[in-house]
Amino acid sequence: MHESDAGLLAPGRAGSAAEAATGDHAFLQALLDAEAALTRACSASGLAPAGAGRAVTEAADAGRFDVRELALGARDGGNPVIPLVAALSGAVDEELRPFVHRGATSQDILDTAAMMVASRTLALVLDDMGRTADALERLAVKHRDTPMPGRTLTQHAVPTTFGLKAAGWRSLVLDARDRLRTVRGTLPAQLGGAAGTLAAFSSGDGGPVGLALVTAYAEELGLAEPLLPWHTLRTPVADLAGALAFTAGALGKVAADVLTLSRTEIAEVAEGSGGGSSAMPHKANPVRATLIAAAARRAPGAAATLYGSLAAEDERPAGAWHAEWEPLRDLLRLAGGAARDAAELAEGLRVFPAAMRSHLGLTGGLIVSERLAAVAAGRVGRARAEEILTQAATLARDEGRPLAEILAAEPAFDGLDLAELTDPARYTGCAGPLTDRALERR
Repeated sequence: MHESDAGLLAPGRAGSAAEAATGDHAFLQALLDAEAALTRACSASGLAPAGAGRAVTEAADAGRFDVRELALGARDGGNPVIPLVAALSGAVDEELRPFVHRGATSQDILDTAAMMVASRTLALVLDDMGRTADALERLAVKHRDTPMPGRTLTQHAVPTTFGLKAAGWRSLVLDARDRLRTVRGTLPAQLGGAAGTLAAFSSGDGGPVGLALVTAYAEELGLAEPLLPWHTLRTPVADLAGALAFTAGALGKVAADVLTLSRTEIAEVAEGSGGGSSAMPHKANPVRATLIAAAARRAPGAAATLYGSLAAEDERPAGAWHAEWEPLRDLLRLAGGAARDAAELAEGLRVFPAAMRSHLGLTGGLIVSERLAAVAAGRVGRARAEEILTQAATLARDEGRPLAEILAAEPAFDGLDLAELTDPARYTGCAGPLTDRALERR
């Protein structure tokens, strides 16, 4: 790996499987794989000698080429395929060189390579998403009935359970997984020639040779066969961008909650092995969640560039296509790194039920005021019940008294067990059954 791509400022993807799968060497190999597959398909279709496919495949080893030299050579033509074709042609016997890159345009090869890199990377991301979902399922089962404060607009709302929260995280992870699976299964090969007509692959009378070649080419690559050349029909890239950005955001939700719940003054959860500080020895920072949160913030910007490239002019564009390459790789790396970190986060997450239970009592029973209002409304009407609870809540806050103590003097609650009614653990609604239902999803 060239020193400029070592990931010094990208700890979120450094060392991840996605980083290796999207590196310059991996992209170069995908470009070579695309070229070799094209020559093999041409050989199978009678457009090249049988030996051409074998020769180009043997030569198509990324280790034989200088990535930096190709990168610098790309400046002259605007893309790396042009110098690569020259280098690859020089690596086969002279009589076979006309069949290297035969009839293709640079965009055919680079688009195809990008889809191959995406497919290979998504397989790795999906593995980590599976690990994450499994770990979250275990947390949800274990803490199905662990009560904790539900928080809305930063404040205690009504009680919930940690099991339901973990089940919700898992649901988002599965949503992302399903989107990634779908898009991976539809990633297409690209072959259209200079202007998307397949003219260089067709017989003189416009016969179907070119169409059959597209089928053979896609089969060689293990990619989907496109209905049309998609040089300026960028649905595959836009769909991929959406799935990757959604994945980063879904994992970002998990990270956001962990960051909040692991604050020192809350401490309801903690990462299994927090990160250290350069200045404060006592700290155990939620590093995994922090890196996931960073990915979630960056991913929408990269996706926006790819969506912006949908407006591509003519049959092949100037700039729109070129603008896609780096943000697409960024998105693959962001999602891949976040998935790696999410799996480690979920598998090591520590949960502290005692802290959750303690926090349920911070408001002295106010967290179940909704329940009390409903009970009182059945006795004195809704308007009067609301008045009673509003006044009682004000007194409880101002005087620091438990809500049950104040309501004991209210006739609306005569004969009722206020200790039971104000116990937050007894007001989690359908959290348990909702958790069960969520965990049925596979």
